[in-house]
Amino acid sequence: MTTPTIVLVGHGMVGQHFLEALAERGVTARARVVVLCEEPRPAYDRVQLTSYFSGRTPDELSLVEDGFIARHGIELHLDDPAEHIDRAARTVTSRAGRTFTYDTLVLATGSYPFVPPVPGRDAEGCFVYRTIEDLLAIEEYAKTSRTGVVVGGGLLGLEAAGALKGLGLDTHIVEFAPRLMPVQVDDGGGAALLRTIERMGLTVHTGVGTQEIVTADSVVTGMNLSDGSALATDLVVFSAGVRPRDQLARDTGLTVGERGGIVVDERCRTSDPDVYAIGECALAADGRVYGLVAPGYEMAKTVADALAGTAESSFTGADLSTKLKLLGVDVASFGDAHGTAGDCLDVVYSDSRSGIYKKLVVAPDGTLLGGVLVGDAETYGMLRPLTGSVPPVPPEQLVLPAGAGAPVALGPSALPDDAVVCSCHNVTKGQICEHTTLPEVKKCTKAGTGCGSCVKVIGQLLPHAADKGLCGCFPYTRSELYEIVRTLRFTSYAELLDSHGREDARGGDGCEVCKPAVGSILASLGGGYILDGEQGALQDTNDHFLANLQRNGSYSIVPRIPGGEITPDKLIVIGEVARDFGLYTKITGGQRIDMFGARVEQLPAIWTRLVDAGFESGHAYGKALRTVKSCVGQTWCRYGVQDSVRMAIDLELRYRGLRAPHKLKSAVSGCARECAEAQSKDFGVIATANGWNLYVGGNGGATPRHADLLAQDLSDAELVRLVDRFLMFYIRTADRLERTSVWLERLEGGLDHLRDVVVHDSLGLCDELEALMAGHVAGYRDEWAQTLDDPDRLRRFVSFVNAPDAPDPSVRFVPERDQIKPDLTVLTTLETLEGTLTR
Repeated sequence: MTTPTIVLVGHGMVGQHFLEALAERGVTARARVVVLCEEPRPAYDRVQLTSYFSGRTPDELSLVEDGFIARHGIELHLDDPAEHIDRAARTVTSRAGRTFTYDTLVLATGSYPFVPPVPGRDAEGCFVYRTIEDLLAIEEYAKTSRTGVVVGGGLLGLEAAGALKGLGLDTHIVEFAPRLMPVQVDDGGGAALLRTIERMGLTVHTGVGTQEIVTADSVVTGMNLSDGSALATDLVVFSAGVRPRDQLARDTGLTVGERGGIVVDERCRTSDPDVYAIGECALAADGRVYGLVAPGYEMAKTVADALAGTAESSFTGADLSTKLKLLGVDVASFGDAHGTAGDCLDVVYSDSRSGIYKKLVVAPDGTLLGGVLVGDAETYGMLRPLTGSVPPVPPEQLVLPAGAGAPVALGPSALPDDAVVCSCHNVTKGQICEHTTLPEVKKCTKAGTGCGSCVKVIGQLLPHAADKGLCGCFPYTRSELYEIVRTLRFTSYAELLDSHGREDARGGDGCEVCKPAVGSILASLGGGYILDGEQGALQDTNDHFLANLQRNGSYSIVPRIPGGEITPDKLIVIGEVARDFGLYTKITGGQRIDMFGARVEQLPAIWTRLVDAGFESGHAYGKALRTVKSCVGQTWCRYGVQDSVRMAIDLELRYRGLRAPHKLKSAVSGCARECAEAQSKDFGVIATANGWNLYVGGNGGATPRHADLLAQDLSDAELVRLVDRFLMFYIRTADRLERTSVWLERLEGGLDHLRDVVVHDSLGLCDELEALMAGHVAGYRDEWAQTLDDPDRLRRFVSFVNAPDAPDPSVRFVPERDQIKPDLTVLTTLETLEGTLTR
């Protein structure tokens, strides 16, 4: 018997999934498999393409497991696409002139970007956004550009706009439809998305089309729009949709649809029974061309089943639900999001100020038909599987924020076993519940390995597994990771991930959950300057520039004022700096002076003057000690019984720069009148006639909590020793982003256990905790002083890497009460809070 030959034309995401499906079914062991790939690299994750601009390398985007091709004897020909098919001779000829005879031909040619037929579209400076090579070209051209325009406001268009913004370009989005993402969201969702994106400094033009690309010497210089307006631009990215790549099929006489796409039946066979088509090039039996990866995967499995001869499967349509984070904004749609079914009702929650919009479409009998979520898509993983059923709670409970209505008594356990939880791989709740851990689910069903939107629900479906890992990268809690880093003396996130990460995460680049958490652990254990080397990539947004990012893209500066005590000379310096740089000034609740409105490139110059005057970083940007407030105490107040100012200064200088799971606030009151509000702080001190009382676990924020009395009538030395122990025990055992108030309530045994540990040393840890704090105190260095002393560290403080001296034109201000405020008209008019519920 001769070995049959399967030729696959195209090696994208769907093509690779088809190869994996063949291998799983044993087909690669009994057939010759030939792959013709147009691109110079194997299949990569096109869904995550934009992550290239945030540091992922092309190799890290690869979908092909090391050794997979060789292990299964697959012949992969890169940079050599198919150019001719002879169906009579059953051969495929490649661009390099190779000819392959096939028994079965599978077309997975994907799609190509649609470029509107406007004059100038081929000029230098015009790009599409489809492949890694496209991104490399855009990145290079952007180095000499100032302004970029993206034609198309759909999924990929918004990602392209975010990339241009990140490359330092003044970015415009042109969308012909009256709203952004017209396929996925309705008018309300589009409006919420528009407001949020404009606040980020991008300019959006909806309801207009591109009429002409203006050029000079065949180089882009501008764009004329259909409403008569014009834009000056150096770079244009076309992202106006895609079209099926069906030319090979047309040339060989296969049936194609009137509007494109290779016609296939429910088995994904074309008009030639020996030729199949899968993915974006195929016009499915339901008359659709599917542009999402999940339907392509289902088609790939259908064809693999047919070739394996082990199962009779068919593709009759697919779920078009999507959940993405575009420009940092959660956007999701599922089911019949636009209510096209006819007789249906809408349940809508809209909060314009927060940029949140939620709409559920329900049938008169209560059946959930679909929905749109913008700004908050936390419930997507639950709502999508419920589509087509009557939810067990009223629909308004599913869109209202917590506290605005009756509590939502709905969890993944309410889903039926046949509910599809992972739409990328068509995995049901019942299939997931056959396993016990998240890594096992991923390995056995592939659920959670696609877009990742179902991972949270999967974790909730496995309570018996009790996977308390920090995230999908580490199987350990934050406190366990702290002990690993401390005991084994790790100084590198990458080394920690490679040695203690989950098996499928090792060698990767981590996630937005564990990177800042590990960065904080390393910093709390004396990891050095937080922006050096690998550490810089681990930090949260504010830490990247050692300043608090404000809503219009400017930054605020908060110098440390220990205990709230400041000399007239230092007050004058702050006033002069604020005046000279045109900053808005305000007294904070922590007895400091906040200066708002600095551009990122101004930060070094501002801090040079502040450091020269003796100021240090106030760490208002970090998960660290913020302030130790004080009243004037017995020095000035006739009721004071201790020197509260001195104690506040001593405590603030001791714990300054201490990195923790969350921010830390403190206060010292000089008597029982409690003017410094110490009992609303993470650790608060109140003077007594015999010394000091120490309170812990307070919080005055969104969920206030009165602090608990830990110890009383302490001497200065006893107080400092207990605070040292308390803080280091908290840092050692708290969860990620857990305030002391929440930690103390969660701590087994609560306050009594805490007192046993830090006062009575029941665990024998106190010497160790004190030593850790002594190490912090001895190793403290002011981050801004360190920055100013190093020219290499100063290079990061620019708005645009390609124009270091250029200010961000979107950061503008208008006068108000003899100071400034952000000019929000540059972005959008801030609307008042709407909390409407319509039905």
